[in-house]
Amino acid sequence: MNSDPDVIVIGTGAGGAALAWSLSRQGLNVEALEAGPRYDFSRDYRLQKSDWEQIGFPEKIPTADRQVIAPLQELQPKWAHLRSWNIVRGLRVRSQRRSSAGGYKHVVGLGGTTLYFTGEYHRINPRAMHMATDFGVAADWPLSYKELEPHYKVVEKIVGVSGKSNAAYQRRSSDYPLPPLPLSHSTKVLKKGFDHLGLDFGPNPLAVLSKAYDGRPPCNFCGNCNRGCPRGDKGSADLTFLRHAELSGHCTIETGAQVARLELNNDRVSRVVYFDDDGRERARSAPIVVLACGAIETPRLMMNSGLRKYSGAIGLNFMETLAWTSVGLHSEPLGSHRGHPSDAICWAFNDPDSVNGVVGGFRISPGTAEANLVGPINYAARVAGSFGREHKRLMRESFGRALGVTAIGENLPNPRSFVDVDSRAVDAWGIPKARINSFLPDSELQRLAVMANTCREVLDAAGIEKLIDESGSYDEFGSSHVFGTCRMGLAAEHSVVDPWGKVHGTKNLYITDASVFPSSGGGESPALTISALALRTAQAIARGHSR
Repeated sequence: MNSDPDVIVIGTGAGGAALAWSLSRQGLNVEALEAGPRYDFSRDYRLQKSDWEQIGFPEKIPTADRQVIAPLQELQPKWAHLRSWNIVRGLRVRSQRRSSAGGYKHVVGLGGTTLYFTGEYHRINPRAMHMATDFGVAADWPLSYKELEPHYKVVEKIVGVSGKSNAAYQRRSSDYPLPPLPLSHSTKVLKKGFDHLGLDFGPNPLAVLSKAYDGRPPCNFCGNCNRGCPRGDKGSADLTFLRHAELSGHCTIETGAQVARLELNNDRVSRVVYFDDDGRERARSAPIVVLACGAIETPRLMMNSGLRKYSGAIGLNFMETLAWTSVGLHSEPLGSHRGHPSDAICWAFNDPDSVNGVVGGFRISPGTAEANLVGPINYAARVAGSFGREHKRLMRESFGRALGVTAIGENLPNPRSFVDVDSRAVDAWGIPKARINSFLPDSELQRLAVMANTCREVLDAAGIEKLIDESGSYDEFGSSHVFGTCRMGLAAEHSVVDPWGKVHGTKNLYITDASVFPSSGGGESPALTISALALRTAQAIARGHSR
């Protein structure tokens, strides 16, 4: 695109991609700037290679050192039952301070972290949108679920979501575009535990195809979504929104574009300054600029650009992934390395008041793949142990018998959890890195304890006599779902963007990522809601453009 575009979008994850698709199909010229490279799903993912289990997701740009994590809290004896451990290796965190080893789990590339995600595609619980009014915590969303629901339907159709409608939990006005994926054998065994406890456990809504759709094949149940889908059946943003946006002729994408700063003039972003793939400093301009870099990198860019003058709330109200996983060995061979990693879900505890004495809900799904027990190397190192013949015997007896459950829950904002920048830690371009400050108060640990105990009860009811591996957020920070650092609201004193995603006090700057979430929800995966909000923001931008 030789001329300046109508809209510049920075970041191509769930929010940036959906916005680019919506605006381009309405005839607006969109230029997307992505810091990472493109991934070719048929060549870059390694599930057909012998080192597939050792490589994990094949990062083209390593992410481990892209952010700084401030020193974390000390561990307390009263929460010892929430320590992460393994039957072979013992405690995962041996110090008495919470570890940052898990880090911020994300992908730098075209499609963002949707390249890595399992494909869970959840609508937010409407009750979680009124946490301040109903429970005196977090903040209310300045829009209703009813306003968001039409955009949910559009996103689900574009991506091709597989699921089974459940009026009791999913608040839908229509069916999913595709039928649900069939449950794996190990999930059916796990379901017996939920049934025994009287808990509903059924198909999980997934951005994974149960049958051919939009030129893409159905899932083959390899169980390794987190390592990248080599078939294209997972609805990552590059294969759905961005593919159609580029086909429209109104969207161009520049990869390898690391945005350094935004320059403002009279409360308007006048230039986007970035370094291209060859390290040259370049600049672009457009009537509208949209940030979609995620809840860590978006506030970083804003702070490095001097935008805190528009709102002191930039970087505050950081909410992380609150999670727990328990795994045990079943007495029967389950083939638990096969099947979709999160093919079923329990919403019984999803409401904010579903647990007595604890504000904030959670959900539960299969956790065997979440514990990375889908290949022989991890079984050898973390399940069998021993040496020689004994090791071989234990491998034969254990492989494919691991059965796990994962709970992901609400994370309420607190003053000690926020994102700022560290001027002493800079990237290759000399730009200060984001610094993550994370703290889990007792209110969060009480919820985490309920999550852990529920996971253990489910496994016990499913026939697991002995646990072999447990991990959680208490002693190790590790988040892929992050929210809240540019909260949506009505006033700049307490929020960063208005109900349409426009940054308070600016004339042409918008945000479409999970940083705008006023609350995290009760464990719902945020990708669908991010994209639905982005379509709503695109609607506002298109209206302004037409005027």
